[in-house]
This record gives sequence, structure tokens and C-alpha cells, in this order.
Amino acid sequence: MIARDDVLDALRSVIDPEIGLDIVDLGLVERLEISDDGIRIGLIMTTPACPQGELLSRQAEAAVAGRTGDSLPVTVDVLPAPLWSPDRMSASARRRLGWR
Repeated sequence: MIARDDVLDALRSVIDPEIGLDIVDLGLVERLEISDDGIRIGLIMTTPACPQGELLSRQAEAAVAGRTGDSLPVTVDVLPAPLWSPDRMSASARRRLGWR
């Protein structure tokens, strides 16, 4: 079984094209469930009408599937809630954006 940290490491390769930071540090990963039946990821977007939702979802699925060697099905859902806020970003993401 793949470890949670390995899935998060794979998701760090997915970069939000508008902000230039990975989806983990941005705080877009709302849910991560790993079971014998597969991996299910719930992402939120920085805005409710974000046009990048489908792209980020596909990239996240491919990144995790690449890490697992397709041994487990990977499902990525774009969730309507909760709403994203800058408080969800990691400290390093805030520093990279010049925020304190």
C-alpha cells in the first residue's frame, strides 16, 4: 500500500499554472483517502469558477498513478466546498509569494 506522504509527494509535482506553486503547498488538497480499493483525492480550487479545475484534476490523477504504477485506481474530485483562502497555504508558499 502506498503511504500518504508518497501520494502528497506525487501531488507536489502538480503546479497551479496561474500561481506557479504546487497544489499541496497551496492547500488545494482537501481530502486524501487511501484504501485497498484505491486512492481518492478531493481538490478545491482557489476560486469557485477556476478554469484550471479539470486540468489540475487530470494532472493530479496522472502524478499519483505514475507513483503507484497503476496498481491502485486513482480518483480525483474537484469539490465545491470548502472555499479556499490564503490561510490554507503552507508557510513556504507564503514566503515564495512574498507574503508574511
